[in-house]
Amino acid sequence: MTLLRAAPGRSAAPCPRMATEQPDLAGQARGRQPREVLGLAVGQYQEHMTMAAERPTCPVTEAVCSLEVRWIFPGQMSNAVAGWFGRFAAGTESREDNYLLDRQLRGLSVKIRGGGALEVKAYCGSPGTLEVAGRARGRMESWQKWSFPIELLHPGHADPVSWRLVRKRRRISQFSSASGPAGARVAGMGQQPRCGVELTDVHTSGQDWWTLGFEATGPATLLRSELEATAALVFAHPLPGGVEFGPGDSRSYAQWLGQRPDAGTG
Repeated sequence: MTLLRAAPGRSAAPCPRMATEQPDLAGQARGRQPREVLGLAVGQYQEHMTMAAERPTCPVTEAVCSLEVRWIFPGQMSNAVAGWFGRFAAGTESREDNYLLDRQLRGLSVKIRGGGALEVKAYCGSPGTLEVAGRARGRMESWQKWSFPIELLHPGHADPVSWRLVRKRRRISQFSSASGPAGARVAGMGQQPRCGVELTDVHTSGQDWWTLGFEATGPATLLRSELEATAALVFAHPLPGGVEFGPGDSRSYAQWLGQRPDAGTG
């Protein structure tokens, strides 16, 4: 397992089928062309925000498949947690994401990513629990993701009840069990598995939160092993006192926002 200083672009891989009940809209999204997914996810929700999707310079024909696990906690991140993660080289990024809150979109996560792209994610099910003995337990989730360049025509027309602004300051490290020395750019790396790990300060609706998330991408058959190997490395060091990465705090951004009392009702 190697820490990468810079990660090449992600490869597209079909999402593995999970033995679990699939939400209707997410099921409808799988197997469709990207613009069909865009229409399914937001075409019928034009009353929320007026927007137009630009024609992608490189048409996307297949969703990017990922296996993810995330924990979200209330309050500000402690210096101890930041220091615990700081042993890894990491890039930083600050951005604002707008999430569409609509209970009719159960199984889909729709957001404006940093003001420059519309991102649609379809939930594919869970292969089980990620468990690092004595350190972490969390629900693994399989997702398919499409991203579309957009131009916001009238952002002032957004319905504040339907969209939630989430400000993020992210520390991101990339790991790969298939790469060479740290920082190496391996030929064909776009087809190799890798796992991004992000420790993020979150601010929304006047409240502070923080989150630790893992996202494995690459060939579908290697996602789970890549995620588990990365988690074992990250959690190899003892956790800061008072911090527990347990199943009760394990959830996606979409689930977390949907459970909040200010979530939209659709």
